[in-house]
Amino acid sequence: MPHSLSTQDVTTPGGLLLVLAVLVPFVGVLAGMVLGSRSAQRVALAILATGLAIAIAIADALVRSGDAVVYILGGWTPPLGIALRADGLAVIMLLAVAVVISGIGVYARADFGTPQGVREARAPLMFWLLLLAVWGSLNLVFVSGDLFTLYVALELLTFAGVPLVSLSGQPETLRSALRYLLYALFGSVLYLLGAVLLYGAYGTLDIMLLAVRVHPEPVTWAAAALMTVGLLAKTALFPLHLWLPPAHAGAPAAASAVLSGLVIKGSWFLAVRLWLDVFAGVVTLPSAQTLATLGAAAILVGNIVALRQVRLKLLIAYSTVAQIGYLFLMFPLAAGLAAAQLDSATAVNGGLLQAISHATAKAAMFMAAGLIYTTLGHDRIADLRGAARALPMTLVAFALGGASLIGLPPSGGFLAKWLLVSAAIMTAQWWWALVMFVGGLLTSAYVFIVVVRAMAPAPEGWTPKACVPYYQQVAVLALALCSFLLGMAVFCPVDVAQIGRAVVPGIGWP
Repeated sequence: MPHSLSTQDVTTPGGLLLVLAVLVPFVGVLAGMVLGSRSAQRVALAILATGLAIAIAIADALVRSGDAVVYILGGWTPPLGIALRADGLAVIMLLAVAVVISGIGVYARADFGTPQGVREARAPLMFWLLLLAVWGSLNLVFVSGDLFTLYVALELLTFAGVPLVSLSGQPETLRSALRYLLYALFGSVLYLLGAVLLYGAYGTLDIMLLAVRVHPEPVTWAAAALMTVGLLAKTALFPLHLWLPPAHAGAPAAASAVLSGLVIKGSWFLAVRLWLDVFAGVVTLPSAQTLATLGAAAILVGNIVALRQVRLKLLIAYSTVAQIGYLFLMFPLAAGLAAAQLDSATAVNGGLLQAISHATAKAAMFMAAGLIYTTLGHDRIADLRGAARALPMTLVAFALGGASLIGLPPSGGFLAKWLLVSAAIMTAQWWWALVMFVGGLLTSAYVFIVVVRAMAPAPEGWTPKACVPYYQQVAVLALALCSFLLGMAVFCPVDVAQIGRAVVPGIGWP
């Protein structure tokens, strides 16, 4: 349920769990560095189980209390101190990331394990350390209560995500990682400049305090513009997406699943925090329309370019560019509902569901592409025949993930698009519904092409290049099923996403 700002100055029951959600993955990083790559995998898998349990405990604390979970660091309340806060939006993202990270960790055992008798290598050690670092950084993004801590979290996320691109050490992957780093640093500089402007104008960086202090004036508009553009570069929204497809081209499948499914969600979530909380009384419907226009362009351009790809992995990468666009359609829809004195939870929940369904589906699809590459020895779309016979479970997982991206019931993508279309109809912004319809048709085209070609019979006498472990296929299918069945969340008796959302006087957003 919504709460007032006055309830946020004390640590709540379960607040210490927020600290553990951030610290436990980084403790795993330190332990892995000390013990070496042979033990890093075991440490990482133990941390994954622990972190998932912590995320579930935080969700339980949120639902039980009916209010945000809060921890005041050192007992000093903002603006002198720092608060960690987890409302419904943050807790759902914590849970979703924990599930996806766990699936990726199980999948990666075959690719980044170091069996006894095998010499320790750099790539396995770095992968497990970076996987945990990404997780800890994302958790910090979700629970941070002030803009500078969020800046630190974004930088940690960047420096954990960039090396994942270049694990192979090949020159082309190093160039892709450098391009990614330059885009990310460009975004960080713009974000930090905006934070400096806000601190100079209002004397605090705490999100809850800024929500009641900021008002429409040039310095606020400048800060909003700088921070938004910086976050768009990190999220790879069109036309600032040029770093994303090359980053996936040479990255391992598990690394691509992390980058596409999770890393870009951190900067998107922060954009949601800024627009719905900090700048809720400042941003206008036309500015939200501009943001959604970029999202619509991403949907159309990303899908069209995906249709032209000859490699499966690049097709999925450009599909990510398109799917990112859906995440930004929620902004004008939420603003339109608020302007009409209606509850904007419909649009916000639609955007959140889109983020989660994309994370689970895209992680499953990238990992499925990795198994197909291992089995066939290539990922050329025109030559996928025989893949269904060799990897029936994997192809089913790919199809289920694709169905969620298309928006077929009962998938999470269907429920997300249904909520967004409903908000578009209620606010008379029908053109966004049309964009989603066209995007779904284009997505269905390339998913259909891949599935049909993979189901074609293999040439006489063909045998797989390699056999993949059964548990890898199970991990891929599990994530795909999560995405496909996410639409069942409509039967949840409690709107968890809106628990603990602040009611700020004078602001129309939730």
